[in-house]
Amino acid sequence: MKRRLRRIYSLLVMIGIDPVKMFYFLWGLPVFLRELIVLMRQKRTAVKEFPLGDFFPCLEDRYTKSGSARGHYFHQDLLVARRVHLNNPSTHVDVGSRVDGFVAHVASFRPIEVIDIRPLSNTIPNIKYMQADLMAKINTELVGYCDSLSCLHALEHFGLGRYGDPVNYDGYILGLNNLWSILKKGGKFYFSVPIGPQRIEFNAHRVFSVSYLLECFEGKFNIDHFSYVDDEGELLEDVQLAENQISTNYDCIYGCGIFEMTKI
Repeated sequence: MKRRLRRIYSLLVMIGIDPVKMFYFLWGLPVFLRELIVLMRQKRTAVKEFPLGDFFPCLEDRYTKSGSARGHYFHQDLLVARRVHLNNPSTHVDVGSRVDGFVAHVASFRPIEVIDIRPLSNTIPNIKYMQADLMAKINTELVGYCDSLSCLHALEHFGLGRYGDPVNYDGYILGLNNLWSILKKGGKFYFSVPIGPQRIEFNAHRVFSVSYLLECFEGKFNIDHFSYVDDEGELLEDVQLAENQISTNYDCIYGCGIFEMTKI
């Protein structure tokens, strides 16, 4: 039932109708108007006048928490940045992760090189950027280039056209093979994708079963640590890869599997 409601909500948002924002608008508007009247009355005795500019109603903030310390990106970005800091590699390269999340975390304490199919127009300290399609054949100078590599919540998009990349059903395989090639033998690979019953939700992403991911890693990487974010957005760190949980995808419909691995 919860999953069906989420689907209905997503469809409404896609066509420009957000029931949650509409609810907060109707709930918050009377408070907004009442407090505006109070503010204008206080203006008469204010120390310094501030002319009233354009209205900028923020009607839901009073009903929400101080940020959201949960979810796929929040947990994976902090967890993997912490692991990179702890392992202190010589050269760390990231492919496709969020610049305003994980990449920024790492850049706050060390240099990081970023490869993404999308352009990055501004220059940021500690971030060296290269635009490239990781489904295509990589330059020879990138083979065995780094001893530390990350690809967080990105591979699931390869080949679905969402970010202007060519449609390729097996794009994730091409991407994973290139990631393996970029990393030196014995290097660390930090990787995350959505986990759950295997499917494509076109053109947003793929969702991978845990058992299939393990097949993809076999012969390429040894798994050092496995963590995951469950459907409620909570992190379960460094859990055992047990067969009874692998078969149920750790009870996730749309979770996030986070792997720290070493290249064989």
